Amino acid sequence: MKLSNLPIGACFEFEGKIYTKTGPMTASAESGGQRMIPRYAVLKPVDGMPPPAKPATSHPVDAETVRMAFDAFYGTCLRLTDDFGRAELEAARRRFLESLEK
Repeated sequence: MKLSNLPIGACFEFEGKIYTKTGPMTASAESGGQRMIPRYAVLKPVDGMPPPAKPATSHPVDAETVRMAFDAFYGTCLRLTDDFGRAELEAARRRFLESLEK
């Protein structure tokens, strides 16, 4: 696990010592003193402390649902855009819809 996966206050082992996370990249050792923990460091959970839960994965959304939501959004944009901006808005719409085709 990585330091960024842990909440502030969580305990972990690094290089044979027990630390408590005190900041985004810092930890406090049991024996005292602060230390920066490198981002590449692989940390071990302290015995009795489960590793952090993996973030929930989002469910995929099909292209037709995205297209329907975008069409509703585009309709609102079209009503709010003046004549000078409509060509650029339409070009952006085409690019977006083409990206769904890929």
